[in-house]
Amino acid sequence: MPLQPARPPSSATDVVGSKPVTGIDFNKYAGRDITVAELVDGIAGMGFQASAMGDAVQIINDMRTWRDPETGEKTTIFLGYTSNLISSGLRETLRYLVQHKHVSAIVTTAGGIEEDFIKCLAPTYLGSFATPGPSLRAKGLNRIGNLIVPNSNYCAFEDWVMPILDTMLEEQEASGVSTMETALHWTPSKIIRRLGKEINNENSIYYWAYKNDIPVFCPTLTDGNLGDMMYFHTFKPLPRQLRVDIVEDEENQHDSCTS
Repeated sequence: MPLQPARPPSSATDVVGSKPVTGIDFNKYAGRDITVAELVDGIAGMGFQASAMGDAVQIINDMRTWRDPETGEKTTIFLGYTSNLISSGLRETLRYLVQHKHVSAIVTTAGGIEEDFIKCLAPTYLGSFATPGPSLRAKGLNRIGNLIVPNSNYCAFEDWVMPILDTMLEEQEASGVSTMETALHWTPSKIIRRLGKEINNENSIYYWAYKNDIPVFCPTLTDGNLGDMMYFHTFKPLPRQLRVDIVEDEENQHDSCTS
């Protein structure tokens, strides 16, 4: 009896929806450059994290094309990120999304706020992961991974933000302090919106968030350099201090999800 050709086990061939692992055949693109869309489509079948990247792109496309069957409204898209993305060159990508209204709201950390404004005032530089921190510190430099931020950048941020805090306090006091209903309540999102207005720089994420009325939520706004500035602001010989209402932002954030 002749031998039958070997076949894969049925468990590998009978899985519903299964597809073989495939890579990119660059011969198909001979004579021209491959497009980003073609590259992403190609890596989706590679396996490991490449397939996860392809899945992520599909999820984003689904979010962008979804419409409510009854009202036709688009989905509400929250964009979340940490401060290191703003320190890096991904900041420009995130700014593009906000500039062109591809997101409905932002949630980020304190560093994700202040690093954007600091970059509007002075550049961050490329360095090395291997450079010892103490030697940089002795030169007035700070290392974020392989990025270098001079001390002078933070000084420029302080010089810029402190007068704004002064004005915000004046507006708070001018709004009235006799009743909670008439008093101005600063929240993290209101502060970020104000700073986005004041920076008046098209390279800033939060300038475009202000221009496009996209709320930015940061419950931990004081957990960073901006928090230091707000703390130092309390040292001024003023009768009152800035009030920052975290709970009001919590309410607004939930309303953004459900309304």
